[in-house]
Amino acid sequence: MLTKTISISKTVLFAILLAGALLAGCTMNPAGTTPAGENPTDPVSEATNTPFQPSPTPRPLAARVNGRDISLAAYQVSLNMLTAADAEQGITRAEEEQRELVLGDLVDRALLAAAAEASGYTLDEAAVSERVSQLETEMGGVDALAAWQAQYGLDRESFVEVLRESELAAWQRDQIISSVPERMEQVHARQIRVREEETIQDILGNLNSGAEFGKVARQYDPTTGGDLGWFPRGYLLQPEVEEAAFALQAGEVSGIIHSQVGYHLVQVIEREAERELTLEARAVLQQKALSAWLDAQRASAQVEVLLP
Repeated sequence: MLTKTISISKTVLFAILLAGALLAGCTMNPAGTTPAGENPTDPVSEATNTPFQPSPTPRPLAARVNGRDISLAAYQVSLNMLTAADAEQGITRAEEEQRELVLGDLVDRALLAAAAEASGYTLDEAAVSERVSQLETEMGGVDALAAWQAQYGLDRESFVEVLRESELAAWQRDQIISSVPERMEQVHARQIRVREEETIQDILGNLNSGAEFGKVARQYDPTTGGDLGWFPRGYLLQPEVEEAAFALQAGEVSGIIHSQVGYHLVQVIEREAERELTLEARAVLQQKALSAWLDAQRASAQVEVLLP
């Protein structure tokens, strides 16, 4: 299994964006659907008219994830995309870093795609063809899409493979992030944060002597007065601060909290048992949900790297 956790990022997200919204053209195939070519009403070819078919040459592979192939072509395409994106942004990476990033993203995509299929979600071949036609139109014709494919080293087969795998991954991603509700318990809080423990001890003493929290907070943060806004569980970067805030009722002040960035005192201004999440907060929780799902999948995944 991979020893380094690499988040789903440029390569997968670029491919997912490329694939676009194919959901309307996807079907749920129930277990037991008759495979193509086994319909008893299909015409049967005469044995004498069937020419000998040589065994197909196995595709070169970059990796295998729980038995699911990642083609060398898909790896090379993703590597080309990453290299182009890095060049555009002036980013320089060592070859080993590029390799790990691309492989990590392709492993993530394979895990997501496999989970989608395990849930019974498959792609209709006609829908894939229709989406390819849509992309040709959007990019200015067949030649324009072919030129784009050539730019990243994609032949037609590899392009369809990337498109299909990305759509499966996107569907599973959407199932995961949809688990984050639109409304959650939230608190509205503010904080006083300093670097020195002695300073926070003095501030706590002043508050206990009757100093107003809001006025003291503004001395240390003139811009916002330490206002953290409304937030749900799992949102703040300092979980110690968040945990303390949710343990308070409106108007209450916490004890001294020590985190990686300093020493804090927190006051809860308001709290609601159910409040609509901001778009930013929901996006943060969705990303955390996706990361947690991928972490769990990677921990038990059997990843075989086949690159030289």
